[in-house]
Amino acid sequence: MWNTPTASQLQEIPRLYENENLPLGDKPIYLHFFIGGCDWYVTEYDGRDLFFGYAILNNDFDNAEWGNFSFSELRSIKIGYGIEIDCDLHWRIRPANQVDRIKA
Repeated sequence: MWNTPTASQLQEIPRLYENENLPLGDKPIYLHFFIGGCDWYVTEYDGRDLFFGYAILNNDFDNAEWGNFSFSELRSIKIGYGIEIDCDLHWRIRPANQVDRIKA
């Protein structure tokens, strides 16, 4: 994985279910991972391997959804000639309703 999140970035993310009472659009997005036309936006983390957030695969907005995804699986994704998933270094934390690609 290119630009793996730091331990302090991961510690900043609320634990799973801590934000469950927030409307989806108000959930803060702490990390953004991407590769090709795929994006994963993280709002919660179990502290070990499981994220909760929003996933868009192959720019398919009709089937994009909120749910759990694994950090280890993200790290294992490679396409083409070894191109790996990336973590957005310039991401700034903001609510989901302020991220254009998320349809909350």
